[in-house]
Amino acid sequence: MMGDLFDSPWKVLIVAVVLIVLFGSKKLPDAARSLGRAMRILKNEVSDLHHDESGTEAQTTPRATAGPPAQLTAARAPVGASSEPQRT
Repeated sequence: MMGDLFDSPWKVLIVAVVLIVLFGSKKLPDAARSLGRAMRILKNEVSDLHHDESGTEAQTTPRATAGPPAQLTAARAPVGASSEPQRT
């Protein structure tokens, strides 16, 4: 269906003229720039998604998702407290 729409240069020219008349010549470059940015972001996100999937397939043994050991969390001092004894 779409192949029939753009099979001749005259049809492409008519569509371009209609777009210019409807949206104006000032808004079209901004719209094309926004579309290009959106396509670039989409391309980057899809490639990152493929990298994430290939990284998970490379791991043969699943890792346990445990938190930090209890000794480390219990030994931490509260924020603002110093590890040195206070001298008066």
